[in-house]
Amino acid sequence: MLAIQDILADLWRLGGGDARALARVTIEGDEPVLPSPFRCEAAAAASIASVGLAAAELWRLRTGRPQSVSLSLTGAAMAFRSERYLTLNNAAPPDPWSATSGFYETRDGRWIQLHTNFPHHRDGVLAVLGAEDSRDAVAQAIKAEWDGAVLDQRLAEAGLCAALVRSPAEWAALPQAAALADIPVVRVEKIGDAPPQPMPVAARPLDGVRVLDLSRIIAGPVGSRALAEHGADVLLVTSPTLPFIPTLVMDTGRGKRSTHIDLETEAGRQALTALVRESDIFLQAYRPGSLARRGFGAEALAALRPGIVAVSLSAYGDVGPWAERRGFDSLVQSASGIAWEGQQAFGTPGPKHLPCQVLDHATGYLAAFGAIEALRRRATEGGSWHVRVALAATGRWFTGLGRLADYRVSEPTPAQVAPWLETSETPFGTLSAVGPVLQMGVTPPRLDRPSVPLGTDPPQW
Repeated sequence: MLAIQDILADLWRLGGGDARALARVTIEGDEPVLPSPFRCEAAAAASIASVGLAAAELWRLRTGRPQSVSLSLTGAAMAFRSERYLTLNNAAPPDPWSATSGFYETRDGRWIQLHTNFPHHRDGVLAVLGAEDSRDAVAQAIKAEWDGAVLDQRLAEAGLCAALVRSPAEWAALPQAAALADIPVVRVEKIGDAPPQPMPVAARPLDGVRVLDLSRIIAGPVGSRALAEHGADVLLVTSPTLPFIPTLVMDTGRGKRSTHIDLETEAGRQALTALVRESDIFLQAYRPGSLARRGFGAEALAALRPGIVAVSLSAYGDVGPWAERRGFDSLVQSASGIAWEGQQAFGTPGPKHLPCQVLDHATGYLAAFGAIEALRRRATEGGSWHVRVALAATGRWFTGLGRLADYRVSEPTPAQVAPWLETSETPFGTLSAVGPVLQMGVTPPRLDRPSVPLGTDPPQW
């Protein structure tokens, strides 16, 4: 198995960083922290450290001063569970998982996972199944009437969120896996010409950097929150017509302002265009092509604002037959063999997910890493840049890190979690959540703004 420092070095090469900077990174602790044969902590530490090192190198470019970067495997694991450890007014928030989300056995003895946390996804699944809104009714309908592969395809065609649980071999045989086989876990590509944009001396690595965040669930919001930790001015842009999960808004909204823009209206598109013209980073996590059809694809952004860094996150990547398939972290785990391996490792009656949403969090941090590296290269080389990451590509990278032989450890206790929590007063109430886990020698990460309700701020810088 690769050492964690070597995993980080591989990521660093993908971003185009100076290999000499790696000597300033320290990662402490032992695997595992969480019960899993997969290397959850290695993925967490390497992806989080990549952001810290990129921020440190950008700050060195701005000031001429190097600094150290360090973190522990325990802290990295806590960061990858940030939404799980959040409390509001000393109480756990409502469970974001709907009653009908989860694994179901099919007529042919396979397993399928449904993801029905949003009402329109739940209603669509119930309509396909002809079932009432209860777990028992859904289970009976699937077991009596549907073979796994048929239901998986039917729900995908309906634009709904589900995944047949596959073994790693079954996933590898799919055209989508082949389409992703040679794609790096993070791609940083120049897509247009623009003069270099040097960055002035600043107190923090991303001071003065403006980030538009058009994402909603975990991966994208985690990425933009990581940018906020290093001083970026992040404006979260959501539609007033889209559903949301309050727990995730509270957790991933820290460090950001929040505004509403409806891109289905001409006024909304004009408002976003005005913001883009004064932005440095445009991070979006909608399905490939969705924003491009509204005039905000990467190339259009580069024309609007030469020198912009466009960051695109997707579930299954932007190539292959599944490019536009809806997906979330847990669904990609099910589709790609991770949940199947979990069942084999622990002997559970059904498939078993990872103990944290590794694909979401790692993809978010890798998006932030790529964005910072693109800013550094923009400052010296010029150009507009496109950073691309995907949950499925992250999954391929993650599963390639190897397996742990001794993985049956206890869950972290409240006493072990407590040192990583920080408390803030927010419009929602008193929020306790995992704070920044990176340590940096001169510019320690911090979140200066409390999370706020969606649409709190005007659509302006």
